[in-house]
Amino acid sequence: MNDNMTSFSAKSQHADNAPRLVVFVVYPNIVLLDLVGPLQVFSHAPDLDTGSNGYRCAVTSFAGDMVSTNTIVSIPSEPMARYLNRQIHTLVVVGGDGANTAMHDTTLVQRIAKLASKAQRVCTVCSGALVLAATGMLNGRRAVTHWEDCKTLADGFPDVQVEIDPIYIKDGHIWTSAGITAGIDMALAIVTEDLGRPSALQVARSMVTHMVRSGGQSQFSPILGRQSQDTNGRFDALHQWMTNNVHLDLRVEVLADRMNMSARNFSRLYSKQMGLTPAKAVEAIRTETARDLLETTDLGMKQVALVCGFNDEERMRRAFMRLLSVSPSDYRQSFNAP
Repeated sequence: MNDNMTSFSAKSQHADNAPRLVVFVVYPNIVLLDLVGPLQVFSHAPDLDTGSNGYRCAVTSFAGDMVSTNTIVSIPSEPMARYLNRQIHTLVVVGGDGANTAMHDTTLVQRIAKLASKAQRVCTVCSGALVLAATGMLNGRRAVTHWEDCKTLADGFPDVQVEIDPIYIKDGHIWTSAGITAGIDMALAIVTEDLGRPSALQVARSMVTHMVRSGGQSQFSPILGRQSQDTNGRFDALHQWMTNNVHLDLRVEVLADRMNMSARNFSRLYSKQMGLTPAKAVEAIRTETARDLLETTDLGMKQVALVCGFNDEERMRRAFMRLLSVSPSDYRQSFNAP
């Protein structure tokens, strides 16, 4: 959908041009960034057609008191009951360690269900999906949460189709997002849907964050993923060298020589430790480097392919399709900052 179509759709559903009401639901021991990340996005998203703010935000809890977070900062809130008869455009259930208690609080869950039943859009950030799942609204739907909570969501709510990888998922009018900063990505995507891509890009630039990322992007950092697999750091220096020298010949014999090992022994140990072959690791690191260049530079596709060691554009395209399910040109169009 292009920007004009997005704007037309948003206008057709919001003809009065009043700021859209976004209501955040909090409870004790939330993750502070789960709240303030999306709150920052919605609070500063401009409606470029009217020249005014696109959203009006409220933070609510069951009682409307000060709510503790996982930091030294507590959050003031309004009573949720105040919004039961209001026209809510977007309801956002925030996550945090407190979700494990909140999901079992029947009174709170029922109140959230009432608010959600009146909202045009319902969203969760991080483990807020556990709380929304307790209302039954995620049954039969695809959903994601922080990777550490995916098993809890799947085990506790078997009717929810839990996916572990995406940074956010939109299933009908319900959106769920992965851990912490993924809430910012989801909020930017929502702004794109409501107000158009130029508005979302303006917010992203102001926040010095990534451009609007697709929900299909993985919530896992490739670097953190390697570090999680390589718990003793055996291959840390090698991975850094590979990242700094993606343009070189990185055949298994070259990598083995860097580790003072035979190619056969290195390949066996690396595959066992890292869960993928050295060749697949090289492809992943080259793809990561190419992603960075496509996001932050104006280098042509051929030049990016050469700099990253792919040698030609077609090899780079195949690697992108395998690992990211998107072509390099489409990736640049989505994520390159103008």
